[in-house]
Amino acid sequence: MTNQIKLAKLAWRNGTTPIATQFDDPYFSVDNGLAETAHVFLAGNNLPARFTQGFHVAELGFGTGLNLLAAWQMWLKSGQSGRLIYTSFEAYPMDMSSMRKALSHWPELNDLAQKMLEQLASDHFEVNTPTLCAKIIIGDARKTLPAWLGQADAWFLDGFSPAKNPELWEPTLMQAVADHTNPRGTFATYTAAGHVRQSLARAGFTVTRVTGFGRKRHMTIGIL
Repeated sequence: MTNQIKLAKLAWRNGTTPIATQFDDPYFSVDNGLAETAHVFLAGNNLPARFTQGFHVAELGFGTGLNLLAAWQMWLKSGQSGRLIYTSFEAYPMDMSSMRKALSHWPELNDLAQKMLEQLASDHFEVNTPTLCAKIIIGDARKTLPAWLGQADAWFLDGFSPAKNPELWEPTLMQAVADHTNPRGTFATYTAAGHVRQSLARAGFTVTRVTGFGRKRHMTIGIL
């Protein structure tokens, strides 16, 4: 990681769950982060049923890379041809050793995690393999997303809690998400905060509140 980049500041709960001290929020569910990703972001975007060649996932909040690995694993298991395209927007990337520590909780992801970490450690914030083309765009998403030239088929809206990280849920940013979504594209997020749902609806999504993961009663999905 280059010196100019502001790295995430972390604490650890029970030695396994990373907490972003800036936002006082965990990176994933303390119950089961991988199961949470599968329920919220994969099932919430109706994946793998919607996978097609060149399918493009975009994400707000790269964090540990868990969502990328879960999507990549599903892509492989579903027998897709070609590469999954994945773009993530992250303001405060985690250092490689912390990312490795967090991901070690899921040995079933180890092979893919090693491939991802090896390439991310090169400082290019890209992962290129025969089955994945991923790019992590570093910086404030309120600036980097509007300038992005891509269009996503599915969004993982995974910023920290709207109460603690309101910048990543601003109406203008939710509009930028919609502007960079292909027709009939979708989003999913763990939050059911009313103002977030309203912003996404105003941006053009048909928004639905559905059952959340674990102790969270509700989450939100939508289609453009």
